[in-house]
Amino acid sequence: MKNSIETYIVDSFTDQPFKGNPAGVCILKSDLHDNEMLSITKELGLSETAFIKKIDKENNYSIRYFSPKTEIPLCGHATLASAKVVFDKIDFKAVNFITRQNLNLTIEKSGEEIIMEFPVYDLKPADAPEALLKALGINSIENCAYNKDTGILLLEISNVKELSKLSPDYNLLIQAHNSINGVLVAAPSKEDDFDFHSRYFWPWSGTNEDPVTGATHTFLAKYWSDKLQKKKMRSFQSSERTGYLDLELLTNNKLLIRSKAVIMFKGNLNIAF
Repeated sequence: MKNSIETYIVDSFTDQPFKGNPAGVCILKSDLHDNEMLSITKELGLSETAFIKKIDKENNYSIRYFSPKTEIPLCGHATLASAKVVFDKIDFKAVNFITRQNLNLTIEKSGEEIIMEFPVYDLKPADAPEALLKALGINSIENCAYNKDTGILLLEISNVKELSKLSPDYNLLIQAHNSINGVLVAAPSKEDDFDFHSRYFWPWSGTNEDPVTGATHTFLAKYWSDKLQKKKMRSFQSSERTGYLDLELLTNNKLLIRSKAVIMFKGNLNIAF
C-alpha cells in the first residue's frame, strides 16, 4: 500500500526564488521510521527536510529535521519553510512547533514576514586546530568559540571580503576535526546594511556548505550583541545563494528571527514503506 505524503520545497530567508536556503517540508498523517525519513531526505537532495505532523486540533505540530546524513536537533530554515507552508494552507496567525528535544518554537505571521522565536545559546572559548584553518584557507582569526548545544565551532575573522572568498578543501576539513557538527565563520560588516556576515560549513553532518543557517544565530545573536552593543541586528549569509535575517535579542534566552520564504514546489510523494 502506497503512502501519499504532501511535500513542499521552500526557499527560506529570502523573498526571491532560487535564493536563500531551500528546505523540504513533508506533512505527515502518521509517524514514519527514522530510516524512512532519512531516505526521503536523501531523495529530495536538499540540505534539510522537515517532517511535521499536527498534534491536536489547535495550531500545534511536532517537527523533526533530517539532513541527507543524519537527524538534526534544530534547523532554522526548515522551521521557517514549515511555517510558510502551514500559514499558506491555514489561516493561522501563529503556529507552535515541538521539536524532538521538546523545544517549543512559536512562529508568528506578520504580513509577508514570518517571525520565529528561538532560544539563545552560550559560547565557550575554544581552540582552532591549525589543520582546520588551513583547510578553510584562513590565515588568522580574531576569536574561536564553541557551542555545545549545536556542536558548532565559531571562528571570527576580520574581513567580510576574505569571508566571501573562502573556498575550503572539504576532504582536509573533515580530517581536521572529529568532534564537531560544523564550523561557522563570521566577520563584522562596516560597508553595507548588515551588522555581520557569516558562512557555515558542515561536511561532518550535512552538505559541504549550508546556504543560509538559522540555527547558528542561536549563538551568533548574543555574540554580536555583546560585541556591537546592539539588540537589533541584520545578518547576511554570504553563500552562493545568499540570504538575510533580521534579529532581535529580547532576553538572554529569547531571540526573534524575522525573514521571508517562497514556496517553490508542491506535490505528493507516493511511497510504499
